[in-house]
Amino acid sequence: MRTLAALITVALLAPAALADDRATTMDAERLVHKAVEFVKSAGKEKALAAFSDPDGPFTYRDLYIFALDVNGVMRAHGRKKELIGKDQLQKKDAEGKYYTREQLELARTKGSGWNEYLFENPATGKVERKVAYVEKVDDLVIGCGAFKP
Repeated sequence: MRTLAALITVALLAPAALADDRATTMDAERLVHKAVEFVKSAGKEKALAAFSDPDGPFTYRDLYIFALDVNGVMRAHGRKKELIGKDQLQKKDAEGKYYTREQLELARTKGSGWNEYLFENPATGKVERKVAYVEKVDDLVIGCGAFKP
């Protein structure tokens, strides 16, 4: 009976522990603001290198910075270096939404804002809603996405 009670307790607490590991949309926006300031103070090349460091100052919990050029080519990525230098314009989410195109258009027309799409959560292995905050600085679009609870 104790074993069953222990298993039930673990099962009930596991989602809460997972939620504690997730950063918030507010954290994502703050990380983008920090990244934009770093581009302005340190320069683009140094910033892109820092953004692509998975152990660097531009990762937090499950968040990381990505940077696109205005043509949709990935210039930095805090988790997947293999994406750097690759065109992202044809990327679609699970519903067929061209989320990179929307992020670029948002940055071009408004300077910054939020974009929602579906994305596989590496922590759960499930496709979940994600929102990314993007901001244009010079010829870059800096972004960070957070999974919705």
